[in-house]
Amino acid sequence: MPTVVALKALVIWASILVLAVANGALRESVLIPGVGTPAALVVSGLLLSTLIIGVAYLSLPWLQISRPVQLWAVGLGWLALTLVFEFSLGLWQGKSWPELLEAYTFKNGNIWPVVLAATALAPYIAARLRGWA
Repeated sequence: MPTVVALKALVIWASILVLAVANGALRESVLIPGVGTPAALVVSGLLLSTLIIGVAYLSLPWLQISRPVQLWAVGLGWLALTLVFEFSLGLWQGKSWPELLEAYTFKNGNIWPVVLAATALAPYIAARLRGWA
């Protein structure tokens, strides 16, 4: 992947990160008090997945990629960045590995693995929605 595409993909991922933080704030301040934790986690996860795919859809013309291998490379790059960020932040906060890995289970409404799948698939899904792939 050319350096320019990689740098653009990094900028896009950073915008996704900002949306994810805002989504988390919405979940904690509005959704959990309003509908309870399990429902809030599902709604928040679906909202974040939709936002990620939406960002991919809007940013594809700027990325200037359309070949499936490029789309997969960007999506898997976003997934890797997300995992590195999540584990690094969790460890920095003093969380144990079992605590960190709990997020990767489907317990009590948690659909974080679905969000990760959406992250990896977002460029390809966006290209399909645009009729490019």
